[in-house]
Formats: sequence, C-alpha cells, structure tokens
Amino acid sequence: MSVARQVVVEADGGSRGNPGPAGYGAVVIDPATGEPLAEAAEYIGVATNNVAEYRGLIAGLTAAKALFPDAGEALRVHVRMDSKLVVEQMSGRWKIKHPDMKPLAARAAAILPPSSVTYEWIPRAQNKHADRLANEAMDAGRDGRQWEASASTAALDAPSARTPGTPSPVQGPPGDQAAGAAKARAALAAARGTAAPAADALFPLPEEAVEEPLAEEPVEAGVELTESGGEPTDAHPAPQQTAGAPQTGWGAAPDLGAPATLVLLRHGETALTPEKRFSGSGGTDPELSAVGRGQAERAAEHFAALGTVQEIVSSPLRRCRETAAAVAARLGLDVRTDESLRETDFGAWEGLTFGEVRERYGDDLTAWLASPDTAPTGGGESFAEVAERIAAARDRLVARYAGRTVLLVTHVTPIKTFVRLALGAPPEALFRMELSAASISTVAYYGDGNASVRLLNDTSHLRWRGRAPRDRPTGLGVDA
Repeated sequence: MSVARQVVVEADGGSRGNPGPAGYGAVVIDPATGEPLAEAAEYIGVATNNVAEYRGLIAGLTAAKALFPDAGEALRVHVRMDSKLVVEQMSGRWKIKHPDMKPLAARAAAILPPSSVTYEWIPRAQNKHADRLANEAMDAGRDGRQWEASASTAALDAPSARTPGTPSPVQGPPGDQAAGAAKARAALAAARGTAAPAADALFPLPEEAVEEPLAEEPVEAGVELTESGGEPTDAHPAPQQTAGAPQTGWGAAPDLGAPATLVLLRHGETALTPEKRFSGSGGTDPELSAVGRGQAERAAEHFAALGTVQEIVSSPLRRCRETAAAVAARLGLDVRTDESLRETDFGAWEGLTFGEVRERYGDDLTAWLASPDTAPTGGGESFAEVAERIAAARDRLVARYAGRTVLLVTHVTPIKTFVRLALGAPPEALFRMELSAASISTVAYYGDGNASVRLLNDTSHLRWRGRAPRDRPTGLGVDA
C-alpha cells in the first residue's frame, strides 16, 4: 500500500503590460515543516497575466508529481494561488469561457487525478515566495537571460509563514531528493517541449541559506483585469529597477527593453513536400495538403495555448497564407503579407527533385552549392540575394514590432537566413540546418542590436493528441 504524500504548491505568474513580458514562479512546500522542496520559474516572453498564472500552476503540479513519481494516487497536492480566476476555474466553480485558457486548464488538470488536488485562494501577501520567483523570471527576461535558481533570493525574501518543527513526512534522503529534482526538471522540460534545463532550473533548496538576503521589494496591488468571460484576475506591476542591477555580456550594460521576438513558423506540407521537390516563389504556388492543413491546425492550437503571439505576418505564397489563416482564426488576429518573406526563386529547378536537378544541371548545381552568389539555372535567386532582402525585412520588422511578439509564416530559406544572420554564421550554415514542415524557430532582437536564437526546428506541437508529425527535414534550400 502506498504511503500518503502531502505537499503544498504555491504558484504565481505576472505580465508587465498584459500582454507584456511575462514569467511564472512555483514552489513545492513540505506542509509539516514549511520547508520548500523545489522551485521553478521561467520567463515566457510576451503573454497575458492569465497565461502566466496557468503556466505557474502547470509547473508547480509537474514538479510535485516528479518529486514523488511512485506515489500515484497517494500523492495529495494543495494548491495555493492569489489568482481568483485560476483557483475558481480549476475548482470547477467558474466556467472557462476564453478559448486560450481552455488548453492550459486541460494541461493542468491532466497532470494529477482531480481527486488528488485541492485549491485555495490566498491574498498576494501570503504568496510572496511564488510572486518573487515570477518577478525574478521577468527581471531575467528583461535582461536578456533566463532565470537561474543559483541567483534566486525568493526563499530568503519571502520566507514561509509556517513554523517548522516536525520531521518532514515527504522529504527523503539527500540522494532521493536529488533524483526527484532531476525527474522534476525533465518533467518540466517535457511540459514545455524543450530539452531538460540545467540543474539549477528546478532544485531542492540548500539546507543553509545565504546570510545576507536582499532587501524585499514591496509589491502593490494590481489592477483588476478580466478574462473574456468577465472573471477577475491579477496584474503584477513592474518593480522599480534598483541601482547595481546585474549586467549581461562582457561588462556591457544590458538593454532593458523587451525584445522584438520573431517566431518563425514554416508552412505546413504541400503535395510536393513528401517528394522533396524544389518549390520556391517561381513555381506553381501549391496549396496545403490534408496533412499540411492538420499541421497548421495543431500549430494554431499551440500558439493559442501559449498566448504570446500579438501579430501575424505571412509570405504571400499560398501555402503560407493558408497556414497563417489557420493560426489567425484561432487567435482572432489579422494577417499581413510581406513580399520579402517569400521563398527563393529556384528558376528552372522548380518542381524538380534534387536528383533530377543533378542529372539535368549538374555543373550549375555544383556551382550553386559552392557559392552563395550563384543563382539556380534559368535566372533564379542566389542565397546572397535572399540574404539581402531578409536582412532588410529583419530591420523593418524589428523596428515595427519592438517589444512585441510577431509570428512570421514563411519558408525554409528565409527562416534559415534569419537564424544564420542572428548567429553571425557564414552562408554555408544554410546547408547545416534542418527544418521540418510546420516547425517553429524563434529569434529575439534587442534594442542594443544583439540577437538571441531561442528555438530551432521545434515540432513538439505536432505530437499533441498522440499524433506524430510527418517529419521531413530539409537540409538544403529546398522549400517543398
């Protein structure tokens, strides 16, 4: 018979702008001693308060389950949050009316059996630990980095009000704690669809605290906001920046503004994709296949759950416009088209496979592979020409969407070029990247001119509902 395990999860999330730069924090607590067992926090880019609050809940529940993976239904989790909306919705007392909240609530509900989790609303003054973690995550995002547990002072600045005194019924030997924390990190990474974070992304807190904690920053009550259905939620005001703020890079002051975040979505499959044929801007402009339409819908679900996309810009080619339309319908946004986001013109190679091009135009193909200045046979575009128009588009988009998150629905060569330019990599790097249909890549551009590649060729969203993507990576500049 399993031994009953009881833990408390305190979670919080905030957005500076609603929507704006957002982050969450969560802490798993031993209810007998008041000691925190694990922490989690993350900067999630531009999002609403509601999305950040739900992401904090998901992280906290995931961490609790991962700390005690063998407890099964014997694990009891009591969630404490200062978000009335999340508590009432997850308790079943309020309907979830907003379509973007439904996937997040479903993810939270699926982590543990409903009978194992109870919810309690608490004032923000009683949720200081999670609130501090969320603000640390947002501060990290402001400075162009992710939250690091090793630099966190949340446990010191917001100590638990509980009085320790009895041995913990849930805290095992140090080795068990470390193993549980490693599982918790992996589980949180899986929930985000990313690789497991470093050891300090979620960790059992050290037994001895730092002797000199930082001074606590006051947190004022936020403005009452609503989900579309009218239920109240909370807003977290941005704290005042203090002197001596940490710097990033090699002694350079950080750019404190939120970046322009370009989320690069490759269009879904067309009939040419499985055959790996050159399909650029000079060919037949094919529509999405049935598989491609399904990929577009799953991408739309993914972005709706994240709640971070504020604008959508698409290549004028049909396959991109159809993919963008699926996402836009789900998010309630309009789609702008930008001619610069079109695929390379592959000239006489349009519609041919790589093998067919080698057979018919062998010398031209060899020259094309050897030099970015060489255009395909028949007056197509060289990669150098594509890079020039993408660089111009990048500058224009970054200026237009400073501090915002924009979804660019485009093609293989433009996406690879955005990434290559952000990395400062040579042109031949185009041949060393793979991009699957409907994959997501992300590049953030800061006001000081720095760029950060945050994601490349992510297809985890295509595996939702137990369905695997038809993953056809493209190593060359062939769009298909």
